[in-house]
Amino acid sequence: MDYHVVKYTGPFGFIKPWTAVRDGETFSQQFLTPSIVEGMEKKLFPELLSEQGIFKIKRHRLAYNGLARQMEVIQGADYETKKIKGQKAKVKMRRQQGILFRSVLLNPILYLAFESLPDAEIAAQQHLCLCRNEDLVYPTDLQSMPEAEFEELVGFELQFGEHLDEAFLVGYNRYHQAVPMYGRLEIIGDASQFHDYA
Repeated sequence: MDYHVVKYTGPFGFIKPWTAVRDGETFSQQFLTPSIVEGMEKKLFPELLSEQGIFKIKRHRLAYNGLARQMEVIQGADYETKKIKGQKAKVKMRRQQGILFRSVLLNPILYLAFESLPDAEIAAQQHLCLCRNEDLVYPTDLQSMPEAEFEELVGFELQFGEHLDEAFLVGYNRYHQAVPMYGRLEIIGDASQFHDYA
């Protein structure tokens, strides 16, 4: 089988949102979950917004130069109330704050594989947001390659499925009533020290 592969790169790192399975347990910065790939597909092909599942993106690979640890201040969803001393009727409302550590992938390179050339051509004309709107990657290349050649691309790829050997919980799918997502991580080459950024 031949794939039509679009390569995306960007000058910025990107921060993935934390998952219900904390990164301390899964180190999920390294891979894209089914819901992330589905979200990318829906961005590239908005006609699929009403559909559930992944239809056009057949495979993916993600590589990067390294990780930079970032600290972020977050606010809780609930408000706490506190009476102001000396003033009976006045109440102060505030949200709890916390600190969250995440990592930024430096110089990410993303490959998306399609079976259909027209689908790949549509994808090759659009940018992608890797989980956050400000973290853009842009298409730099479109090429056809046999599946065996795709298998040799350096990077991380999560093979989706609960029943694969060595599958583990990778989060909860927001597109499908928060059902658990599972996969097996494939690592090809030294994917976290990839230097062919051009």
